[in-house]
Amino acid sequence: MKERVLLTDTMEQTSNIFGNFDANTNMIENAFGVSVTNRKTEKTLGDAIIIRADDEEAINSAYEVLEYLKGVAERGNEITEQTVDYIIGTVKGGEKLESFGDDCVCITTQGKPIKARTIGQKKYIDLIKKNTIVFGVGPAGTGKTFLAVAAASTAFRNKEVSRIILTRPAVEAGEKLGFLPGDLQMKIDPYLRPLYDALFQMFGAETYQKYIERGSIEIAPLAYMRGRTLDDSFIILDEAQNTTPEQMKMFLTRLGAGSRAIITGDVTQIDLPYGKKSGLVEAVKILRGIDGIAVHEFSERDVVRHRLVQKIVLAYDKYERENKAKQEERPKQRSYKIANKRNGQ
Repeated sequence: MKERVLLTDTMEQTSNIFGNFDANTNMIENAFGVSVTNRKTEKTLGDAIIIRADDEEAINSAYEVLEYLKGVAERGNEITEQTVDYIIGTVKGGEKLESFGDDCVCITTQGKPIKARTIGQKKYIDLIKKNTIVFGVGPAGTGKTFLAVAAASTAFRNKEVSRIILTRPAVEAGEKLGFLPGDLQMKIDPYLRPLYDALFQMFGAETYQKYIERGSIEIAPLAYMRGRTLDDSFIILDEAQNTTPEQMKMFLTRLGAGSRAIITGDVTQIDLPYGKKSGLVEAVKILRGIDGIAVHEFSERDVVRHRLVQKIVLAYDKYERENKAKQEERPKQRSYKIANKRNGQ
């Protein structure tokens, strides 16, 4: 049996690393087939975390995860099971561990700091800081919209822009809008609810309402953007996978002096009518590589909702790939049967 020791600086660090009822270290043990224990040591005020296993490679992988978690604990950040799961996946995937969660994007009205929770989110935030237009593309739950709203709120508070504009296409509504009560604004409100929720966290209900009345914050369907020039604004286009190429071009050409834009979407959840191209897919192909425009693609490992959401995303991706492969195979089989029939076989 081989072992390797990691020293912590304080008992609080040890407690943070192990988690409630050792939930974090149990995940590490199951992932790498190692044993993780701790004991008091005279060398530091903390503990010695001991990793034991027959496989030295497994020990080194578990050590890498624990060493990174120690760094997270040293910065005073809470270690959640979600964080542990993400770090384990990164190490198992052979990817380089990079620091994330150090910079605060925004503080909510409850005093909660908004920070990157994955390396992918950190890269996304860095791109937002450096570019005028950023495309955030990836599966549900990766924080695309929430981080965009947080970045917009920070820019607004720092007086980098004079207003925030958030918009979404109401494609999924279709004719169902007519069944909802009220005027047009009331009908489209349910489709803009995720944007409202994010803004409430950043500003609080009262401040948010004050800014809405002043016109400093505007939330509207994409159709309302036509014919406008948006100066000195931070603009977020959400659910962009449901835009047509014409709508996307219209939106991108609204950008005025001193403005910035973030376009978010998930290309696996396109609700456009069959045969219609997605403006998001086309724009990413056309605009990638242009100076001042950046594209960030999230992976399923950037999902920061419940841990099961990541597994759900992976399961659906696998199902869709298999289904697509079967559909592509059918025309080949049919052509083969027709050819055999003509040849009298």
